[in-house]
Amino acid sequence: MLCHRGICTQFRKMSIKAALIDLSGTLHVEDDPTPNAVAALQRLRESGISVKFVTNTTKDSKKSLHERLTKIGFQLDVNEIYSSLSAAAAFVSKEQLNPFYLLSDDARQDFPTEDKSRQLDSVVVGLAPNAFNYEHMNKAFSILLQQKSHKLVAVHQGKYYKRSDGLALGPGCFVKGLEYATGSTATVIGKPNPYFFKSALPEGLTAEQCVMIGDDANDDVAGAMAVGLQGILVKTGKFLPDALAALTTPPTAVVENFAEAVDWLLCKRNS
Repeated sequence: MLCHRGICTQFRKMSIKAALIDLSGTLHVEDDPTPNAVAALQRLRESGISVKFVTNTTKDSKKSLHERLTKIGFQLDVNEIYSSLSAAAAFVSKEQLNPFYLLSDDARQDFPTEDKSRQLDSVVVGLAPNAFNYEHMNKAFSILLQQKSHKLVAVHQGKYYKRSDGLALGPGCFVKGLEYATGSTATVIGKPNPYFFKSALPEGLTAEQCVMIGDDANDDVAGAMAVGLQGILVKTGKFLPDALAALTTPPTAVVENFAEAVDWLLCKRNS
C-alpha cells in the first residue's frame, strides 16, 4: 500500500489507540508551530486516536504551556498536558520533601510551597537559566553535603533543547556537576525515565497500544520504545543525525515533521 507522499508502504495494520506527543521541537519551536502541525493535530483527533502531550519542558508551568499553545493555534485542554514538572511535583509531595528549587519562577508554580519551619532537605533541578549561577549552585551543593539522606531530584537531565536561534544548553550538565561535587546520585523524573512514560499512559491502555512522537532520538523515542511503545522520530527541533545513528534499536519510523508523523500513523493504522 502507498499513502500520502509515499510515507507508508507495505506496513501491517497497527492497533494504536493513543499518541503521546512531545511539545517543544515537535509541535512547535518557541512561538511557531512546526509545518502544518495545527491541522495535523486536528486530523489525529478526528481519527479517534486519543492524544496526550508529554514534555520535559521545565521552564514553563502547565498553565503557561497551555496559554502558549492555544495562542499559536492549537486546540487542547490543560489536563491533556503531562510534564516532567507534573511528575516531579508529585514525587516531591509523595516523598514529603522540602526542597531548594533550581527552577524558573513560572515552573515553581507547579510545586508545593516551601515549609519555612523545616530544614531544606533536597534540591530540585530543572531548566532555570537565571538560577544557574555560582551562588545558587553553591547553596545546592551545601544542602546536599549536609546529610547523605538529602536528595538530588532532576526534573530531567537533557543535554540541550531547541530555541529559535539554535540549540541551547539544557539542565543535564548542572545535574551532573552536582552529582560529581557531592557524590550524590540524582533521581531523574522526566523522559527517558521509564517511570515517566508508564505514568503518562492513558488509563486503561497498555504501552503497546500507544505511540510516542518526538524530536529527541534518546529521550523521546528510545525511552518510549524501552517500555513497549512505538516510536516516531521527527526531524525538527533538536533532531540530530548522529543521535539517530547512535540508537541500538531504530525508531518505528523517521519522518520530516509532526504532520508527516500523523500521515504515517493514520496510513499504517488504516492499511
